Amino acid sequence: MRITFHGAAQTVTGSQHLLEINGSTLLLECGLYQGRREETYFRNRNFPYDPRKISAVILSHAHIDHSGNLPHLIKNGYIGPIYATHATADLVDVMLRDSGHIQEADAEFVNKKESRHGGRHVEPLYTMADAEQVDEHFRPMDYDQPFEPAPGVTVRFWDAGHILGSAGVSLDIDEKGRRFRFWFSGDIGRPNLPLLRDPVLPEAADYLLMESTYGDKSHEDPRLAFEEFRKVVSETIQRGGKVIIPSFAVGRTQELAFYLNEMMSDGVRPVPVYVDSPLAVHASDIFRAHPECLDEEANQFIQKEKHPALDFKQLTYIHSVDESKALNERKDPMIIISASGMAEAGRILHHLRNNISNPNNTILIVGWTAPDTLGRRLADREKRVRIFGEPYEVKARVETIGGLSGHAGQDLLVKYATAVKSQVKKIFLVHGEAKPATALMEKLKGAGLPEIYYPELHSSVEI
Repeated sequence: MRITFHGAAQTVTGSQHLLEINGSTLLLECGLYQGRREETYFRNRNFPYDPRKISAVILSHAHIDHSGNLPHLIKNGYIGPIYATHATADLVDVMLRDSGHIQEADAEFVNKKESRHGGRHVEPLYTMADAEQVDEHFRPMDYDQPFEPAPGVTVRFWDAGHILGSAGVSLDIDEKGRRFRFWFSGDIGRPNLPLLRDPVLPEAADYLLMESTYGDKSHEDPRLAFEEFRKVVSETIQRGGKVIIPSFAVGRTQELAFYLNEMMSDGVRPVPVYVDSPLAVHASDIFRAHPECLDEEANQFIQKEKHPALDFKQLTYIHSVDESKALNERKDPMIIISASGMAEAGRILHHLRNNISNPNNTILIVGWTAPDTLGRRLADREKRVRIFGEPYEVKARVETIGGLSGHAGQDLLVKYATAVKSQVKKIFLVHGEAKPATALMEKLKGAGLPEIYYPELHSSVEI
């Protein structure tokens, strides 16, 4: 078997890993890359392989950095199945339509502005119509349900606890009489977080391909992160400001709403909470439709016809553009959660543009942000940033809370790898920048694990 690392190699976004087995070619993930604009444009438009020769796509979860380039893959000739859990298939359908709409809208906005200065015309990577073609390719699977995407390859999904429907992927391979297990972690969640079940650790893996996003630090206890979140919200409300939170529309948004519900039920002054993402409206229905992905506490809420992250008094989902624009005219304290998590596209850009110059406001970064994105520039406390090409002074307070991340920290990543210590022969670290990946490599070596690799982009390894 040969594996080639075509994305999320020595970086975090754009996950794509090509497996060549028994004459078939499998693609693990097909994510959008996010980074410097020119590089992003080139990498997302140009596949380093022929999509027409892919036998099947296997998808760990719905986040755009793992699924977001599927419409472009199909536009370029892919005709095969896409395997994922039921919840992932449902989420990807609405997320890609949303992504196509955002790309069309952002291209229209930029082109209108550029036309005044004779600038170049920008085409969206794909449209909503392109995104709608993806759903017919899905072959949804239950957790622990075996399927055979290629001869000699039996695959199962295992709960990853990262977002709704997320999965680790085991591939039991028979290649010319040689049998072995290859395990792909996808994005690993965290235990004891609200809503979702805890991640399943790998078993009996000979080769492990795993994420390393937070390989250099363990997360603080979720309750400590909650108290930090509570403090930021309370202080901003007291100043009369708004809390603006760039967030992934699925997963992180629901957790934040859960926490806001809890804190406003326990002493924090209640203020309006707006989730300004059309996708979140659809996601709420999908959460209700997939109780198999939720933990016991969340299901007890749902049985009472109330969802702790989807139904509480202060929470409003914004549907229309006009409703979204109206939020920027208001001066009263509020919390606005809006996609995207990297602050690179969608309505969050308009909220940042309209609120970034007010020192009473807080911009809250609650997860990992990719280099060269607006989210990272804000997290790095840059004094001036560009939004839609225009410069803005950052006068709002900027706070970061890493403990709310949906990714495993260093301690759980080590536990994840050592779960197969007695059998694993090689470990490949992806989905991580150099500093955290290097730190994790040292920890894993110290734990007595064997060969550990941090593969370069487009490099290949024979297994």
